[in-house]
Amino acid sequence: MAPAALVGGLVLAAVGALLVDIPALALGVNVSSSHLPPGLTIADTAVQDAGFVAVALYFAQLGGRKVDATMFGLRPTRLGRAVWLVVVLLVGFVVFSVIWTSVFHASREKLLEQLGANETTALLVLSAALTCVVAPFAEEFLFRGFIFTALRNWRGVLPAALITGLLFGAVHAGRRRRSTSSRWPRSGSACVCCTARPARCTRASPRTASTNTIAFGSLEEWGLWQVAVLMASALAVLTVAAIVLTQLGIASRERAVA
Repeated sequence: MAPAALVGGLVLAAVGALLVDIPALALGVNVSSSHLPPGLTIADTAVQDAGFVAVALYFAQLGGRKVDATMFGLRPTRLGRAVWLVVVLLVGFVVFSVIWTSVFHASREKLLEQLGANETTALLVLSAALTCVVAPFAEEFLFRGFIFTALRNWRGVLPAALITGLLFGAVHAGRRRRSTSSRWPRSGSACVCCTARPARCTRASPRTASTNTIAFGSLEEWGLWQVAVLMASALAVLTVAAIVLTQLGIASRERAVA
């Protein structure tokens, strides 16, 4: 199920991007293998992330199983534990990033250039929302919510964490000419996330949002206060989303039984 979900997610992401790019091309937008307008890149990535969620939901319900939010880790946790885990993983991400860059001389990511974050305020806001809110939730939903859980049930926590982390890094390293300056460090933090709290690993959306915020602020060469404001905003949006999902009955109010 895990490999099938991964392939399905990548295929649906590619098809979704085509469904966005082809109409844009028909309307006269300059689209080619070497050029993609920033706004279209943002739209493509958003559609791809939606595809990740859709694939996870589809495979979860196969065999007549009832799909529940707790299957993907969408359940409450103590604030203290959540803050502690985010802080530990942020420190680990920064340390591992420095070591990785020093050893492998990784090049600077060009993701924000592709998203047009430096061109207009609108593109900057959309880029921040995509990178720090939408992508963390969607990617955690597929990789830690479904793929890790399926692999854990198959071979246990540690092999599942290692495989999920490697897949997470590999998929990101190959998307739209992005460099690997922070993709593999995020892969490492993904492994730690899964092993730290395997029963609730998809609560790492705040963790991914935080690490993405640091990467975003670093690429934009922002000051500490700007990064802090962006991180607080991203976490606030995720918190509001969690409250809305709970009120709608999509996410569970109850803690899962071990």
